[in-house]
Amino acid sequence: MSDHDTPTESAANGGRPGQPRAGQERTTDRYEAPMYLARYRDRQPDAGANGHSSPARPSAPPDDGTPLYLKRFRERRTEQAPADGDKPLWRRADLSVQQALTEDNRNKEISAPAEAYRQVTNDVYLIRHGETQGYSTDSGLTPQGAWQAHSYGRTLARRIRSGETVVFRHAPTNRARETAEQIRRGLADGLEQYEKEITIVEPEPMDEFRNFQFVSPDGLKDVTAAFREYHSLLEQYERSARSDRPLWLVEMDRFWRTQQGGGDPIQHWLTIPLLHFEPPAMCVRRFWAGINSLADEFPGARLAVTTHSGCIRAVAVSAFGYDPGEPYNTEHVRIKLYAPPAGSDTGRTRGGTDATVTYRNRVQEIKVPRIDQLPQWSVHDDWSGFADPSELTQPSPHR
Repeated sequence: MSDHDTPTESAANGGRPGQPRAGQERTTDRYEAPMYLARYRDRQPDAGANGHSSPARPSAPPDDGTPLYLKRFRERRTEQAPADGDKPLWRRADLSVQQALTEDNRNKEISAPAEAYRQVTNDVYLIRHGETQGYSTDSGLTPQGAWQAHSYGRTLARRIRSGETVVFRHAPTNRARETAEQIRRGLADGLEQYEKEITIVEPEPMDEFRNFQFVSPDGLKDVTAAFREYHSLLEQYERSARSDRPLWLVEMDRFWRTQQGGGDPIQHWLTIPLLHFEPPAMCVRRFWAGINSLADEFPGARLAVTTHSGCIRAVAVSAFGYDPGEPYNTEHVRIKLYAPPAGSDTGRTRGGTDATVTYRNRVQEIKVPRIDQLPQWSVHDDWSGFADPSELTQPSPHR
């Protein structure tokens, strides 16, 4: 074709392969086919008038200017639409959802057969609050802490099944309450994404799961709530030096100076007898009282309790016999309560006597304590009910 020939004249004279000839319509499957494709079509034995073999696909509608890739996409979408509702979520979800659904299953754990598992009556999560704005007052969460709690809720949504019940309870502090609310929101978002339906019991405060308490001249307080009073009085004593400081002020001063110096104040509380701090054993006692109460009220439910690191750590120490360390923000200690064996009489209205405590990849089997049989450690204790007479064959040496 010379430089002065027009495309129409060249086509009329049978120009280069792939160009429409005189009286021939343009093909609708591709615009301006490249040379290699046009020659390939010309070599086909059953090539039609348009230069390529007849496809198995129905004849395309007249060209309306829609790109071919968009036409094919619409055809596939129309063909697959009726069957999409029958496909499982992992087949019709995007890549991020598929990765999230399988993330918790990529481990090397050897699973026992279903008949070997004991029935779990309640699955309890003792969750530390998210990152807080400070401990000198009853502060709420930072944006980072809110994100931590929300992410925990989305992770929880992957691990539960449709039809379950999740009960939220929290310690009566702002940081614990906001953590429970953010976990609740993250759980709701995850349930919508993973298409699960469960029953959620909204967050409520529960005194059994409060932080360990401190006895000040004004009464029983949370450790952080007593800080302001301690700080103001300590400054007065340091300025005047008029007399010896009271014992409660000395103990609080040691506790806070341990934290300010980069030490571990919870370890200080767990290992050193303090006369004005609630003992760790009493924290464990009331935590178990709260767990047993919720288990009786919500049998079969998952119990998500947002509380404080000191009490969570005390529960872990009582189960393992050593201190596993401080939990991170939104890290949890997990307790599984097991149903009693068939035909056994535990002497309880609901629940069994066995449980497991899991923390940082260690699992410990324990016996669920009977709160009504635990000593009060008071000089007025009569020790009645310390042991069930029906369970004893000989008198207890402690009586």
